[in-house]
Amino acid sequence: MQLSDHPDRVVVHEPAACSGCGAGLAGGVQTGTERRQVTEIPQVRPVVTEHQMIERECPCCGQKTKADAPDGVSAPVQYGPRLAALGTYLWHGQFLSKERACTALGEMFGCQPAPAVIAAAAKKIAAFTQPAVSAIVSALLASEVVHFDETGFRVAGKLAWVHSASAGKYVLVTVHPKRGKEAMDAAGVLPAFTGIACHDAWKPYDSYDGVAGHALCGAHLLRELIAVTETSTAGDVIWAQQATDALLELNKAADAARGAGRGAIDPEILEKQSRWYREAADAGIILNAARRSKLQKKRHALATRMRDRADDYLRFAHDLRVPFSNNRAEQDIRMSKLRIKVSGSMRSMAGAEIFCAIRSYLATAARHGISALDALTRAAEGDPWIPETA
Repeated sequence: MQLSDHPDRVVVHEPAACSGCGAGLAGGVQTGTERRQVTEIPQVRPVVTEHQMIERECPCCGQKTKADAPDGVSAPVQYGPRLAALGTYLWHGQFLSKERACTALGEMFGCQPAPAVIAAAAKKIAAFTQPAVSAIVSALLASEVVHFDETGFRVAGKLAWVHSASAGKYVLVTVHPKRGKEAMDAAGVLPAFTGIACHDAWKPYDSYDGVAGHALCGAHLLRELIAVTETSTAGDVIWAQQATDALLELNKAADAARGAGRGAIDPEILEKQSRWYREAADAGIILNAARRSKLQKKRHALATRMRDRADDYLRFAHDLRVPFSNNRAEQDIRMSKLRIKVSGSMRSMAGAEIFCAIRSYLATAARHGISALDALTRAAEGDPWIPETA
């Protein structure tokens, strides 16, 4: 913590008497000041605002006319948008259960809504964020490189799937009962995307021919190669380690080229390490061609995929716009796993869709430097933050 140059309140403490002789110090010359500051949250209590819509009778015709209620004031008694945003923030932003979110509001602010109120507020906010979600989709479709990933998500006691698509400052999170192409189509990005799609080797991604190219995750491949070195004979360890070293050297060269402002890797390094990678894949295929055991079949499939998808695995080395790994996408869907870990599965698909819409909104807002509470409050007021798109 740092001392503030503009404290809200200053309290001056005078010494009572001289620490040497005990004499009074009134009128003594000030020789120094030690500053200490305490940052505290003031006690907060809810503020109730009453709106009175006056009705008056016209002196000319006798018609009675009542004033209109302000926008958003639609019930005799209701909560305001900031409390709705706070409840949604605790529930879908910090992953408390609805019940715990209500308890927290009651203890912190002296205002404890029912869980159904929080659920209704989140549903309303999610509806207001739809223009922002549409803008996110448009931004992703215009991006040169987009990361994609999916993960399991428990909904109503069954396994569903959360899908993510992200690029730069834009994040889209969706949920679907299925994992494959049907879910990817429903997310609305891959069917019309014409850039480079970064993903793992999950087969349904390859069905989208309209993309400029596919980039397979190097981090996933490294994990598979490390598993080979830890479970195999000497021959398999050699080719797996050779492929690992080649990938790491190419990634190092790509980082160095970006850091130096160059548009490409040194051609000699690119040719040498790419050749070593391809030779390693060929060796893995030959050594495991018999496929006698389950493990040998797995190694043969890995080496074959490395050979057949070499261009996609090495795309990061040929096009410096493409990152080495798809870790970005994994990070984007990690919050959904954390939500399940903290508060359990979602009770309905509708609730899961609300959660994903709000997570898309909050993740994108955060990457634009907008706090979650500010973004949620604006949405609760009916004026959501909408990201700019090119």
